[in-house]
Amino acid sequence: MKRKKLGICVLIVALLSVTFPHMALAGKRDVVSLGADLTAEQRKAILQEFGVSEDEVNIIEVSIQDVKEHLEDVTSKEIGTKAYSSAYVKLLPEGEGLSIDTHNVTLVTEDMYANALITAGVKDAEVKVTAPFEVTGTTALTGIMMAFEQATGRPLNEEAKKTANAELLLMRDIGAEFGNEKATDLIQKVKTEILSRGIKTPEDMRQAIIDIANELGLKLSDEQIEQILRLMERISKLDINVDNILSQLDKIGKNLEIVKNTIEENKGILQRIIDVTLNWLRSIFG
Repeated sequence: MKRKKLGICVLIVALLSVTFPHMALAGKRDVVSLGADLTAEQRKAILQEFGVSEDEVNIIEVSIQDVKEHLEDVTSKEIGTKAYSSAYVKLLPEGEGLSIDTHNVTLVTEDMYANALITAGVKDAEVKVTAPFEVTGTTALTGIMMAFEQATGRPLNEEAKKTANAELLLMRDIGAEFGNEKATDLIQKVKTEILSRGIKTPEDMRQAIIDIANELGLKLSDEQIEQILRLMERISKLDINVDNILSQLDKIGKNLEIVKNTIEENKGILQRIIDVTLNWLRSIFG
């Protein structure tokens, strides 16, 4: 009798797995978003790069239409007509912050993703982004947000997602003129200043933007100031937890400082190696 009941239970679980495939993976929190236009071989290669197999994670597909729904005032020329970018999202313990790693992404840096994701409400997660060949990286943000929603089982604020995409595009454009690092630093500092001080009026926001740009040695055009101002007005109106945003921004800021210090240290080491090598060559060849 017990064996018969066990057999019935196994049969029910099997039927549920076939009928509702996501239910079988409900307990697994890691999610991979795959570009809908990847070939079977490309899908396999990307999963291998992420170090997972299809039966270990939840898998969702992201189409170019999904991307368009989260982007405003962009053309197919800017984002393409195919979705290849893929992302891996693993939730981390509360307070860990965001960890971003990219491969084959040419225009968007890890810190750009991190800042935009914080605006969207994404927090405490390990994120990997890749594609089968070099891509700009602009459209990958949609896949990351969709994967985070799947992993947590909670939808993100729709306006926050659109604002995050607008922020990413703005950082990309400013980065093309001043460099990605300065563009990211600018937006992060402005966002932190405005949210932490609860600045609400456009005049005060504009002044904060100008002051921080001056501190960073950036000569922004009037149009760039207005673009940042409009972005900050959108962010300040979002119905999201400001304390969460500030906490995540603080961690990103500290990570940026660590990266900068590491780069400077490595430059010093490299210069010493060059000096020693040149002295050795001079001793040999005079």
